Amino acid sequence: MNAGAPADAAPRRIVVGYTANDSGADALALATRLATASEAQLDVVMVLPSEARSSTVPSDVGYERHLKARSRSWLAEASASLDPDLVQSLHVRYAESFAEGLIESAHEFGASLIVVGAARGGILGRSRIGSVANELLHSSDVPVALAPAGSRELAASAGVSRITAALGSRPGAGVLLDAAVRLTKSLRAPLRLLSLVPIDLPSGMDEGLAELTGTAHADEVLAAAKRELPAGIEATAEVATGDTIEAAVRSLSWHEGEIVLVASSRLATPSHLFLGSTASKMLRELPVPMIVVPRSTTEPRANGRAAGRTTGKASS
Repeated sequence: MNAGAPADAAPRRIVVGYTANDSGADALALATRLATASEAQLDVVMVLPSEARSSTVPSDVGYERHLKARSRSWLAEASASLDPDLVQSLHVRYAESFAEGLIESAHEFGASLIVVGAARGGILGRSRIGSVANELLHSSDVPVALAPAGSRELAASAGVSRITAALGSRPGAGVLLDAAVRLTKSLRAPLRLLSLVPIDLPSGMDEGLAELTGTAHADEVLAAAKRELPAGIEATAEVATGDTIEAAVRSLSWHEGEIVLVASSRLATPSHLFLGSTASKMLRELPVPMIVVPRSTTEPRANGRAAGRTTGKASS
């Protein structure tokens, strides 16, 4: 049984990888919006280098104590900026890498989502993949959300204005549709189903036939989604147009507070992420956060959402 939470589960606990810089603030802001909208618990995690890595971390006990105390202080400052009604918990963890520490934390808490920020130096409103995000997007068995640069400027009260699920015709589309429906139920946000079929089709295909195929695909997935959604939640379908994925993304309208869901590449191992070429191309143009969903669904190991509020103290 896989250690992560099911890829199509609504968020009950959300792990955010926090660093005391703009990227960490962006990740915390996105995670807070998602946690507030879905009434999930937020687990704010700082990952320190494992003590076993003596080549990079001094073995001096005093230094270790200072590093941990400083991390707790940064976490406390981050916590103080959050809504006091938000269920939250602060954690310091050790691991060989930041990404490994976040995946292990997600397993420990039964989290159904990991949130990280963009690499430094990225364009405002865009997600630039750094080493941590890259490792997560090619190894995590838990869905990963990428917070674009500047996400901290959007208030938590903005919530989630719309969920867009980018669906192709290749394996993984069914898992993504299921994830989108469940997330939409949790967040009570409108759902837009974006058919990428015309762009997925072989080059040289008649444009009219490609458009017809895309429209039929969009209608099919829309009907499937509406069967699962409760009354009162809006669902629409749209067909991507453009010679390339990048052009299609640029041609679409995007709402402030929107979230995009994409599936892992068919090259991903079962129940794990692997950011494919289509999602990578989308990410370069997207002005909104992206959530990448693992290939298949599994049962969670961990305990789900914790009851009651926490003290806000960092655990070790």
